[in-house]
Amino acid sequence: MQKEIISNPRTGDQYLLVHHPSGLDILICEMDGFSTTEALFATKYGSINTRFRTAQDPDICVVPEGIAHFLEHKLFENEDCDAFALYAKTGADANAYTDFDKTCYLFSCSDHYQESLGILLSFVQEPYFTQASVDKEQGIIGQEIRMIEDDPSWRVLFNLLKAMYHNHPVRIDIGGTVESIAKIDADLLYRCYNTFYNLHNMVLVVAGNVKADEVLKIADEKLKPCKDLSLETFFPEEPADVVKHEVTDHAAVGLPLFQIGFKSQPASGIDLVRAELECYVAISVLADPASPLYRSMLEEQLINSAFSFEVFTGDGYFANLFGGESADPYTVRDRILAEIARCKREGLDRAHFESVKKACYGSMLRESNNVGATATNLMNAHLAGVKPYDSLQILADMTYEQVQQALCTRFDPERVVLSVVEKE
Repeated sequence: MQKEIISNPRTGDQYLLVHHPSGLDILICEMDGFSTTEALFATKYGSINTRFRTAQDPDICVVPEGIAHFLEHKLFENEDCDAFALYAKTGADANAYTDFDKTCYLFSCSDHYQESLGILLSFVQEPYFTQASVDKEQGIIGQEIRMIEDDPSWRVLFNLLKAMYHNHPVRIDIGGTVESIAKIDADLLYRCYNTFYNLHNMVLVVAGNVKADEVLKIADEKLKPCKDLSLETFFPEEPADVVKHEVTDHAAVGLPLFQIGFKSQPASGIDLVRAELECYVAISVLADPASPLYRSMLEEQLINSAFSFEVFTGDGYFANLFGGESADPYTVRDRILAEIARCKREGLDRAHFESVKKACYGSMLRESNNVGATATNLMNAHLAGVKPYDSLQILADMTYEQVQQALCTRFDPERVVLSVVEKE
């Protein structure tokens, strides 16, 4: 068993990285003075991973959209009982979620973390699928899909992604479609489970009021060693341009909803961390509540407090998004484009850049004093193939010139999409 202590030279924080003989990487962060524990057991398997191949496969396997989310639902049930019933006995608060690029099973608790950890490691490694249970779940998830398709905020986002991406599966909802999940059967679930829930493709993170020796003892008891499958995932070729620049839908909304997205070149590893942080600082200087753009649009009632922005990234996709409510989304888009053009010519406000950079740095430091945020950051960084403390160092070293360059290259008016959901 290989062990390595990873330290943050800027804060003194540290965690233990263990390469377990089973093939699983385990990250343990003992946080003195905290009373709660958070554990996450995650696989690098999300809704976009519909094309894959292992060393045993002669060809690329293509599976229906939504199967990762379907698997997450089914794993909580085994032959004897539901995992939530087991957690109820320990008092842990348990949950799970499927994202575009990962599936995570987690719990938080204030005591009995060892028993809860045993439950987590057991049920995730013990799939039990029958065709009857799959048929039942298809009906349940089908209803969920129909409900969310009626949600205007869901429609405005996925209409944007479909207008932005020609082929990349990020354009499809995480749950898939009613048609795609109808193709799922028990054999296909086992195929995907055995491929992506291989311990070499997973990570366990435990943070808070824990002891490393206790965690590793449970891991030794519960983990089932497996062979590395040399898993590869594939994505269809994606053009740099967008599908179309505008898309309009209608729903029962008080004010029209909008999403404005700038499609950009994807990145990976440390390059993705750097690009994501640079874009987040740039978009904050452009449009946070202290910016002239935000204040002027708010005063003119073009936007309200629902206005937001984010850097939307993952495996094979990268976009800068603005969203909210507006009586005139087209003018909001034009104002954002005009402000971007001005800042490209004249430069971003340097004082505002320094303020945003300091605020982001302070936010990262505060997260290190939160058990849940610490565990999540450790998991996300590990699955992305970077060290968790890299982002703090990158932010500390970030220059005005780097952020200005990110603005000039990753906010291209030729690759902008406006998605609007108007009143019916």
